[in-house]
Amino acid sequence: MYGRKTPSTYRSTPSVYSHYTGKSSTNLRSTKSVRSLRVPWYQKPILHDAYFLDLQRGSLLTACFSVFVALFTFGESIFDLYCLGMAAPGSVHYGYYVISFQFVYVGSAPVRNMLIVFALFSWLGSLAVLVTGVLLIVALRKEYEKKIVPWLYAFGIFISFRFFAFLFGAIVNDMIFAYNIIMTLAWILFCAVGAYGWLLVYSLYLELSDLTKLEDLAHLRMGTMASLNASLAGSRPTTPHSTVSTMPASQI
Repeated sequence: MYGRKTPSTYRSTPSVYSHYTGKSSTNLRSTKSVRSLRVPWYQKPILHDAYFLDLQRGSLLTACFSVFVALFTFGESIFDLYCLGMAAPGSVHYGYYVISFQFVYVGSAPVRNMLIVFALFSWLGSLAVLVTGVLLIVALRKEYEKKIVPWLYAFGIFISFRFFAFLFGAIVNDMIFAYNIIMTLAWILFCAVGAYGWLLVYSLYLELSDLTKLEDLAHLRMGTMASLNASLAGSRPTTPHSTVSTMPASQI
């Protein structure tokens, strides 16, 4: 009629707003799906090889290195506690001693107490790293990724603690004595190699975890398909064409 739009004309011009919102909602859903598939950065393998060795052999060498560092720290901590006890301010000793305690810090009491605390906790940490290092060697040989986790926590905390411990000792101790210089240089090397080795083992742990998830998913899919086939075979109806007739031919 006159002055009124026909239904065909009214529906032939879609709304710009509806077209825009539909497109934006589609993009929003696709963006959310892409974001949901992204793996966090800490769950991605940081290293893929160990330069001259593969990731597994590099991790095995790191495990042996951690056991060596644990034994070294065990002996060093006991020696430091012994020296700090023997060179306590005001203590008097008689007799002949093989070593001189001039390299031991005898200044401020709070600083000396901090050195004792660092040595004591280093001794305890070395025991934890020693036990978890042996477990790590066994786990790497049999590829048990769950047994790698204790070493990751123990060695990560230990190497971070030892970094601050040797840095504090390098600041307060006199660097004119050979023992202090050797220990400082040794722990610079130990911390650098230990941090790199920790990254190797962590990367291998992530790869083994991903492989385990894929294997579990494959087993789950195979089990689901097997149960589905069994249920379909059990619920399939029998037809006259599928059954074998035992009736004699003369009676048919």
